[in-house]
Amino acid sequence: MTDSNLLLSIAVLGGTGKEGKGLAYRWARAGYHVRIGSRSAEKAIAAANEIREMLGDGVSVEGMTNFEAARDADIAVLTVPYSAHRDTLESVKDELKGKMLIDVTVPLVPPKVATVQMPAAGSAAQEAKQILGDDVQVCAAFQNIGYDHLLDDSEVECDVLVTGTSKDARAETIKLVEATGLRGWDAGPIENSVVVEGLTSILIGINKKYGSTHAGIKITGVEH
Repeated sequence: MTDSNLLLSIAVLGGTGKEGKGLAYRWARAGYHVRIGSRSAEKAIAAANEIREMLGDGVSVEGMTNFEAARDADIAVLTVPYSAHRDTLESVKDELKGKMLIDVTVPLVPPKVATVQMPAAGSAAQEAKQILGDDVQVCAAFQNIGYDHLLDDSEVECDVLVTGTSKDARAETIKLVEATGLRGWDAGPIENSVVVEGLTSILIGINKKYGSTHAGIKITGVEH
């Protein structure tokens, strides 16, 4: 990673949840400027303070509203539950123009979260693209990563499949994947996100059936 990469500011929208906080921790540890966003600025500030306490002095983590985080960042990462997906995107749509969004959302529909249930757009990432329009590059990533190891220095036994609207956007997303200590793979256009997002329900079902919380995926047989 070059110094110019580290100058990037990342907005983690909905970053007070476990997945968002874990990713924010990993990127702050790698040296990025991280802006944790939330509907509640107070909750975002508390999450940022928690990460600073864990990492010590010298890290750049701030808490603010989703609107402020999206406005001030170079790249946005959406980590909200699917029930808040559309409302969050519509609230920051104008602030994301000309930027890139990494959508981590999985369209889980309780109570049958182990059953694949995709939206009419095909996937949450495709739905995000419809909402945001052509002014925003959209990628999907991190859907298959369990949050429980992200908030520490554990090695995560799972690869990250990255789909997106352009090769350049996928390449930039893979850089951010690698900054978290994970291995990223270019999984093709955003239409393929239906498979990546759907895998999460399958992994949830495997965890439930076999009494685990750590089911993941690994790409084998390919030089990386």
